[in-house]
Amino acid sequence: MPHECISVFDMFKIGVGPSSSHTLGPWRAALRFLQTIENNYSLTDVLDVQVLLYGSLAKTGKGHGTDIAVILGLCGDDPVTVDVNSITPKMQQIATEKKMMLANKAEIGFDPLTDVAFLFTETLPFHPNGVTFLAQFKNGESISETYYSIGGGFVVKEGENNDSKTNVDLPFPINTADDLLHWCIKTGLAIYEVVMENEHAWRSETSTKEGLLQIWQTMRECMYRGCHHKGELPGGLHVHRRAFDLNKKLIGNQTYNDYESWVIAIKNGGNSFHYILDWVSCFALAVNEENAAFGRVVTAPTNGAAGVIPAVLQYFIAFCDGYDNDKIIRFLLTASEIGSIFKKGATISAAMGGCQAEIGVSSAMAAAALTESMGGTQKQAMMAAEIAMEHHLGLTCDPIGGLVQVPCIERNTMGAIKAITASQLALQSTPDYAKVSLDKVIKTMWDTALDMNSKYKETADGGLAVNIPISLSEC
Repeated sequence: MPHECISVFDMFKIGVGPSSSHTLGPWRAALRFLQTIENNYSLTDVLDVQVLLYGSLAKTGKGHGTDIAVILGLCGDDPVTVDVNSITPKMQQIATEKKMMLANKAEIGFDPLTDVAFLFTETLPFHPNGVTFLAQFKNGESISETYYSIGGGFVVKEGENNDSKTNVDLPFPINTADDLLHWCIKTGLAIYEVVMENEHAWRSETSTKEGLLQIWQTMRECMYRGCHHKGELPGGLHVHRRAFDLNKKLIGNQTYNDYESWVIAIKNGGNSFHYILDWVSCFALAVNEENAAFGRVVTAPTNGAAGVIPAVLQYFIAFCDGYDNDKIIRFLLTASEIGSIFKKGATISAAMGGCQAEIGVSSAMAAAALTESMGGTQKQAMMAAEIAMEHHLGLTCDPIGGLVQVPCIERNTMGAIKAITASQLALQSTPDYAKVSLDKVIKTMWDTALDMNSKYKETADGGLAVNIPISLSEC
């Protein structure tokens, strides 16, 4: 069986909220379509461009900012580096002038209201998250390309040969948890060490470490920003930011102007159960409130679940003496491998598997990483991942108004707490006697995803989304 090669930087991607599958993926697809035009034509020859959104991208695209993402992608903006404060004025300018600078180089006529079509009743067969780009040229020629945003910012082009996923020669090829455990037992290496050896197939160890510290830097900046930003989230649900108030309540009236002094204050503030619990919730809330406000986040493994891993890692740093670059790097390496196994054996797309595929997977990733970081064995780490997912099985994706706010933001707090609990259980257990293996729970998650009604898969057609009815036009 061929082994799909997924790097740590495939699982952790820097981008813009609120959704990896509905924002980051379509954004990247637009950039790829733009590259096709630039490679084969002249931008100045383009007459007009249209975008067709299908399935889940259509049904919750407004709430997820899919239209904004594809437009920014066509403008040539990079989700990793774009100034998030420039997004709203740029979109207002395009809407008012009905013009766009394609790749920020060539002006074309473009009306967001008519040139981005939401095809609510049409779904493409390969995946619910389908988007087609069409370009017409001044000489009468035209081209079109269809892409699928398959979760976590991963994008597949229709008809594309995906053999590139297997053309990297990894020293420890891994598709399943059993594969991972096999290599750990055979070599005596920890999970993070196996992952680091595999990362050498792409880049040097120094580059991997530098990249992972940049990932953590982005996560912690997002978390700190969310804890110090008050107000109401955009979108029409009138959701009040809670991380600011909770942070202020826990930290007191003192102001901390940088992350380091803030963390020291948190560490020195106490270690009671309710104090730590409140902080973990605050960390997770902060990240996903930023995500909902089109802030810069890291897919972990998705945007909608971006708060779980930073919250658990911040817990490890603040309350378990984990404030050390090497420990942070190891945590992220272990988490990424568990996430990649879920992606290979099931899905990390809520449009395919419901919220179990996002919050459930992120909780499993965090649980394994925390367990190994706390001195647990490889088997205990995998047991922790299994426990975390086992208690997310069947979790639906039913965002009210199609927005990544209710219940999505709070679910990150639940995923983080479950990850810590799963880790504690695993550290106090003997994995050899576990009744459920990680591979079995991954298969069960995929079976559950296949059985789940489509209205619970990020369509806003079921669950809370219909019992708390908010029209998309309101949002």
